[in-house]
Amino acid sequence: MGSKLPFVIALVLLSPAALAQSPPAAPGQPPPPQAQSPTPEKVPRNTLIVKGAWASASDAVTPLPEGGSMAGGAYTNQYFGLSYALPPDWYEKYKGPPPSDSGRYVLAQIRPPDTFPGSARGSVLIAAQDMFFSLLPAGNAVELVKQMKDALPAEYKVEREPASVTLANRAFVRLDYFAPAAGLHWYTLATEIRCHMVQFVFTSRDAQLLERLVEGMSALKLPVEADPSRGEGGGEAPVCIPDYATQENVTHRVDPVLTERRFNPIPVRIIVGQDGKVKHIHFISAFPEQAKAITDALWQWRFKPYVREGQPVEVETGILFGSSPRRKPPASFPAKPAGTN
Repeated sequence: MGSKLPFVIALVLLSPAALAQSPPAAPGQPPPPQAQSPTPEKVPRNTLIVKGAWASASDAVTPLPEGGSMAGGAYTNQYFGLSYALPPDWYEKYKGPPPSDSGRYVLAQIRPPDTFPGSARGSVLIAAQDMFFSLLPAGNAVELVKQMKDALPAEYKVEREPASVTLANRAFVRLDYFAPAAGLHWYTLATEIRCHMVQFVFTSRDAQLLERLVEGMSALKLPVEADPSRGEGGGEAPVCIPDYATQENVTHRVDPVLTERRFNPIPVRIIVGQDGKVKHIHFISAFPEQAKAITDALWQWRFKPYVREGQPVEVETGILFGSSPRRKPPASFPAKPAGTN
């Protein structure tokens, strides 16, 4: 009998080569060669591509944390209500990975072109941490930054202790640290928006360049609610409330039934309308069959309407389904396996 080639199962990973994109270019001019996407590699024959746990949502209209985009020399994120003007000629070369099951997002990775003058180049990372699912028991962005500082390895030197600063008429908490062996500085500025810690992390060997990048944040546009100790939504956004999906607030609940893959954490953010019905579901990390089972169940949930200043308002909250050995938020619901009552 002739031999058959075995199938190779390949997980879909986010490699820099596969995710490269072109930076903004002058009208009528192509992007610089170093910014152009390389020729995509072909998937080998007899390869079965299996998609892992991924972010998804119940509709394609409601803004999501990972839904920001680059256009016109700026990074804009409708979910967080922010707009960041890139330094001149800087661009996003690679897209980040999907959000983690602890609610960690890489929103944008920005860098200068290879023609940037001087040897001390830098980078800008815009990231977010969902406070509902953080592995650190922090109540707000200030506490989380302090815990990050305390967790720095001994070889790192803190140059500026976490302290409050004001940029673009909004409050941030700032932490600067340095790696002497590598000669690298990190300047981190964080605030809280819709119960997410939103971070701007500037990295370079040139401290003066970093200070200029920080000063450039003066043109940053942020919602009024942005505050490192209390970014709880409101206004045009839902009010974000941790652990709102409790027996006290849920008047009717249907447990999802998972037929397989029951042992991974499945963090879910939902928006509850003024009438107490679930109107939007965002899976931060879930397999497709898990998302379907949980979606079918959540559409049947009913909540007590949340009242603020005498009026019902929309609420955004988080629920952790599935199973995880890590610390769980109190509002967690292990989904029922198939065949149980």
